[in-house]
Amino acid sequence: MKTLSTLAAAATLALLGGTQGALADGHACVFENDPIDFEQSEIDALYACIVDDLAAGYAAEGHEIGSVYREWTATATGPYNPGPHGDRFLNTFANDVAADQYNQYAFGDDLVMPVGSILAKESYSLRKDNTPRPGPLFIMTKVEAGGDAEEFGNWVYSAVQPNGKNMGVKQSFCHNCHQAFADQDSMGYPDPSVRLSN
Repeated sequence: MKTLSTLAAAATLALLGGTQGALADGHACVFENDPIDFEQSEIDALYACIVDDLAAGYAAEGHEIGSVYREWTATATGPYNPGPHGDRFLNTFANDVAADQYNQYAFGDDLVMPVGSILAKESYSLRKDNTPRPGPLFIMTKVEAGGDAEEFGNWVYSAVQPNGKNMGVKQSFCHNCHQAFADQDSMGYPDPSVRLSN
């Protein structure tokens, strides 16, 4: 199954001449602007340059989520300007348990994602030479109440490095930021401009 993000990346590649890692003028994927000032077309071009590298890297060691997350449901039409997670661009996918409820982008004190929900967030940024750099795949998994994760809203945070290896994650570090979204069950939604309902 092709997700919206996969289709968007393919369309962008076609617009750029169909060559992964190169722009229409034949130059390598080098971006001159500060990422925070990118137009959506530049964001899409950056994603087209790195989309295949992200999926291949996260799956390199056979990680159970890194190997399959691209088969899940896209939560946006594509990435948006960087902000959280170290000023990286993020693009989130939701498993079948999470997809319908997450893509409502709901909020309220009674909002609780179903147990078994998994969100996988691709991340990437620009190197000092302005070429794209893969970042970790950040993962949130909703678990049953009553366990060690209860103090973190019953979410377990984990991550996969760009080479497919597990990345150490401190639960409190992740939750300290995500608790700012308490009325969204600790989830940071995509920017409204790229939400699927637009």
